[in-house]
Amino acid sequence: MSIKKSPPVLNPPLLVKLKSEVNTISKYFKGKKPTSNQSKPSKSYAQASKPTASTLDVLKIKESFPALTAKQIDRVNNIVKGNPTPKPRIQMTTKGPSRKQVIVPMSTDNNTTFTKNSALHVANINRLLKNTKSDVAANFIRSDPNGPVIVTNKVANQSDLQIISQYIRRAEDINELQVEEPHLPQSKSYLKIIGIPFFPNGRSQDRLNASDVETILKQNQIFDDIKLASRPRVIKVSLKSDMSIVWIDIWNHQSGSKAKCLINRCFNMGRYIATIRGANMNLGVPQYKNCWKWGHTTFSCRIQGVKCVKCNRPHKSENHQEFG
Repeated sequence: MSIKKSPPVLNPPLLVKLKSEVNTISKYFKGKKPTSNQSKPSKSYAQASKPTASTLDVLKIKESFPALTAKQIDRVNNIVKGNPTPKPRIQMTTKGPSRKQVIVPMSTDNNTTFTKNSALHVANINRLLKNTKSDVAANFIRSDPNGPVIVTNKVANQSDLQIISQYIRRAEDINELQVEEPHLPQSKSYLKIIGIPFFPNGRSQDRLNASDVETILKQNQIFDDIKLASRPRVIKVSLKSDMSIVWIDIWNHQSGSKAKCLINRCFNMGRYIATIRGANMNLGVPQYKNCWKWGHTTFSCRIQGVKCVKCNRPHKSENHQEFG
């Protein structure tokens, strides 16, 4: 019995599309280009272990000059590549003490009288602040050479300062005329003024002094909101130069906003044009006022008591006549 095989089923012939039709259709199915946010393919261990061109350059410099240190090699490499060296950043503003305290400048007699009843003054100040619904409260009062310092739990605002000022001026046995306005601790910024002649009067040998600089700054409008932290210091640029550099210290915020507004500004001084620049801060050598030793601060001093600055004995300096 013979079986008839059916003929194989042939697929229908593919339609031949024109080239223009293929291009028209394919543009809707193109793959998206990878965006910059997509992660790059990770390198293999062999690729990562290969030294880069910069590493080879550093090794060549080290072989040629074996006595150079790492910083010197990096500097030579930057010079060879033409990379500019970054300018050093100037630190011109100090951090300053905590702002959770109020400084009240006053005379020595007022300071002594006021700090005798510190506990009573703290209670009265807190009562007045509480009546105005203020969140600020006085913790304690300590004595400072410039006046009493009222330590608070929060940073006092302008209304709190006015309440404290009114109370202190009305306190018993306090000379109101010898009490200045209370203020918060401030940071200090260091600036320098260039382009000023050392002999401003021409051929005259009258040199520029601190009083002349203070007069000039008061007359200029860019220094209206600026208060000097110390007297200006005038020095010559060099031994044979007729120009000077004036160093000024100003009270500022911790952000250094006032100093930033002054940097690179110019003003006239007679027929000369002076320019303000930033200067690196120079804090000097610290001295602790309990042991009167140089080179360490309050927290690093290990002495348990106090010493007199006049006789170095274990009593306060103001009690020198009694215990000295």
